[in-house]
Amino acid sequence: MNSNRVLQVGSITKVYGKGDNKTEALRGISFDVLEGEFLGIMGASGSGKTTLLNCIATMIKPSSGRILLQGKDISSFKGIQLADYRGKEIGYLFQEFELLDNLTARENIILPLLLHSVTGKQAEPELQELANRLDIVDVLGKFPSQMSGGQKQRIAAARALISKPSIVLADEPTGALDSKNSRVLMDKLSAINMEQKKTIVMVTHNANAASYCSRILFIQDGRLFHELRKNIETENPDSFYERIVTVMAQLGGGSANVL
Repeated sequence: MNSNRVLQVGSITKVYGKGDNKTEALRGISFDVLEGEFLGIMGASGSGKTTLLNCIATMIKPSSGRILLQGKDISSFKGIQLADYRGKEIGYLFQEFELLDNLTARENIILPLLLHSVTGKQAEPELQELANRLDIVDVLGKFPSQMSGGQKQRIAAARALISKPSIVLADEPTGALDSKNSRVLMDKLSAINMEQKKTIVMVTHNANAASYCSRILFIQDGRLFHELRKNIETENPDSFYERIVTVMAQLGGGSANVL
């Protein structure tokens, strides 16, 4: 794995409301993500994990602290620079796919490129490579209503990857899928991570999905609770899964929410 730091999160806080109504969603979280890493973020509902992901995605702004992507402070981005960051530097994979119903799979995938003046013809080689890699060639001409949930999420994954972003952010990507389709999606994402060294940060409740990660951060009440690293050379997914479940049980014991 490359030692280059793609993402640096420094002392991030996020506070909602004031006075008696104040809620601290994030309480000084810091971590780095290395190039080619597959990082999982886990925690109970309300722990702050999705807030954290949305800060990285610039969907919400932290109350304090800073986030650097490729050494650039994203909180300072405005206008065209912010639009370019969202469109080119990050790919976002949503739990509920967020595909446009009136566009075909092909059109949904290349939409981010069209918004940044890349033509469909220019996008075709990358589209075909992703379609083959994600096993969606046969649905490129179909509309979302004609696809299964698993196919929709793989289309959404292709859309997140088509602009060759510095980092892919995935928010509960298996949350709307059954176990079979979850496994297919995670197999595909894991292969892309390992073969293309694509950096992925994934929020998940699912220990099976998390077992594909190379490292996991556990968040409780807006703070880092624990960290697990997979021994890539010697540890199989089943062993890592067992370690994840153990930490989840400890995490649940300190919260009213059960993972």
